[in-house]
Amino acid sequence: MPTFEPSLELLKQLLMNPRYSILFILLLIASVSDCRSYRIPNWLTFGGTTFALLYSLVVPFAPKLGFGWALGGYALGLCFMLPLYVLGAMGAGDVKLMAMVGAFLGLSDVIYAVLFVFALGGVMAVAHALWHQSLARMFSNTRLALRTLWFSTRGGQPPDAPNTDRPSVGKLPYALSIFLGTATFMVASQLGYA
Repeated sequence: MPTFEPSLELLKQLLMNPRYSILFILLLIASVSDCRSYRIPNWLTFGGTTFALLYSLVVPFAPKLGFGWALGGYALGLCFMLPLYVLGAMGAGDVKLMAMVGAFLGLSDVIYAVLFVFALGGVMAVAHALWHQSLARMFSNTRLALRTLWFSTRGGQPPDAPNTDRPSVGKLPYALSIFLGTATFMVASQLGYA
């Protein structure tokens, strides 16, 4: 008979960490909001970021890794998502949400969280395209966006927004990917896998 003691202990550890539990709640609210209205409220991202930065002053990640570490995580989360916003593949709320996650997790952990988010986001995008029978259009739009980025950056110019005349595959609430990817990272981190 399987025992649930290890999973209950893991849940207890995650919930006893105020940094993780507040982040989990904020990501859950953002996901629900994004699924309902395709919007993530600014009060949530800016309020969450402010809390994470102030909390890092009081409870640093490690000795000498406090506010600057959280601010670096914020900046790195922002930098990872900003190119997707410029290409029109992601909304501004998603970018601000990932930056907030970076402020909560700090400079080194946000890198792993973004990898988990991108992996789950890719799976969700393919599933969404399959469901709507638009997988070929999704790959065509992705190829065009990457080609635009490549040629624009090689020419020393900022990338132009992709042609908006091309039909979209549809909207995907990316906050859900950010929530699930970050939560998966937090669990993997607690278990010693990340």
